Amino acid sequence: MKVPVTVYAEMTPNPSTMKFVTNKHLLATGDSAEFHSIDETRGYSPLAEELFKLPFVNAVFIASNFVTVTKTDNLSWDFITMQLREFVRDWIADGKEIIIQMPSKDTRQETPEKPMKQFEPSEYDDAIKHLLDEFVRPAVENDGGAIDYLGYDEGVVSVLLKGSCSGCPSSTATLKGGIEHLLKQHLPEVKEVIAENG
Repeated sequence: MKVPVTVYAEMTPNPSTMKFVTNKHLLATGDSAEFHSIDETRGYSPLAEELFKLPFVNAVFIASNFVTVTKTDNLSWDFITMQLREFVRDWIADGKEIIIQMPSKDTRQETPEKPMKQFEPSEYDDAIKHLLDEFVRPAVENDGGAIDYLGYDEGVVSVLLKGSCSGCPSSTATLKGGIEHLLKQHLPEVKEVIAENG
């Protein structure tokens, strides 16, 4: 039996990504999963795996009530938005599985060439997480992305940008002008904010 589902497409600040917002919750609030290849999806997200079978899909990001798709540069959104919207809507309406297992946070974005830096716990972790959750996360999610706090080391805050924010032309401005300014204002110990995948 099909469930009535509404999905609408929403542009993001990143011209390569489109956000597909649904009236159903896909993941628990605050959870997200990002995939950059069909191999990364296997055993984790049947929805993302199927999306990667479309020739123009470059990346898939799934969060609380939306799916952000990053497309290849050879096609305009005009040709594929409707197809993607209907695909996501039908998948959810048919009750198919979105995520069967969350990918571990430690393995995401990590490659043999560029392993993820490991951070020691710091006295500023809770304050930084609170500021990011309260002031940054809602805006970033509104743009079809997510931000994960990785750690603090000698005045430098490291974050991971996901979804629309990853590779977005305006993400550097957001990072430096918005997030860095906010954290410096509240925590004088913060000297810089960097994106590990930026």
